[in-house]
Amino acid sequence: MATQHDHAHGHDHEHGHEEHEQLKVLGFWIFVVTDCILFGSLFATFAVLMHNFAGGPTGKELFELPGIIASTFILLTSSFTSGLAVLAMNKGKVKEMISWLAVTAVLGLAFVVLEINEFTHLMHEGATMATSAFWSAFFTLVGTHGLHVSVGLFWMVALMIQLKRRGITPVTRRKVTNLSLYWHFLDVVWIFLFTVVYLMGVM
Repeated sequence: MATQHDHAHGHDHEHGHEEHEQLKVLGFWIFVVTDCILFGSLFATFAVLMHNFAGGPTGKELFELPGIIASTFILLTSSFTSGLAVLAMNKGKVKEMISWLAVTAVLGLAFVVLEINEFTHLMHEGATMATSAFWSAFFTLVGTHGLHVSVGLFWMVALMIQLKRRGITPVTRRKVTNLSLYWHFLDVVWIFLFTVVYLMGVM
C-alpha cells in the first residue's frame, strides 16, 4: 500500500514539475511578445522623428557603414553559432554545446564593443540624446537593442556555468532553447534596425 502511495506521490510530483516547466515556457513567450511591442513602439517613434534634425548633424553625415556592416555580420554569425549549440545539445554533446555558446558569447561581446565605439564616435561628433529628436530616437532604439544583447550575454555565461555543473537536463535544455530563440529574435530586430535606421539613414 505504501509503495502504491509513493508511486502516486512520485507521479504527482513529476506532473507538477512538467506543469511548472510549461509555465516557464509560456512566461518566456509572453516576454518575447512584450519585447516585440517594445521594439515596435521604438521603431514607430523613430519613423516619426527620423527627419527631425533640429539643424544638427544627420545620420547621413555621421554613420560609418563599414563598421555597421561588420557589426551586422558578427551578429548574424553569432545567431548561426547559437543554432550550432542547439544542434550539439540535441546530439547530447555537452562540451561541443558549451564551446559553441562560448563562441556565440565572444561574437556578442564584439558586437557590443563595436556599438559602444560607434556611440562614442557619434557623441564626439556632436550627436547626443539632446542634439535633436532624431538622435534621441536613434540612441533609444539602438541602445535598447544593445542592452538586450548585453543581457543575453550574462544569461549565456550563467547558462554555460550551469551546463558545466549539471550537463543536459530537461531544465538546461529548455533554457538553451529559450536563449537561442531570444538570440535569433535580437538578430531579426537588428536586420530591421539596420535597414530602417542605417540604410535608409544614408540614402
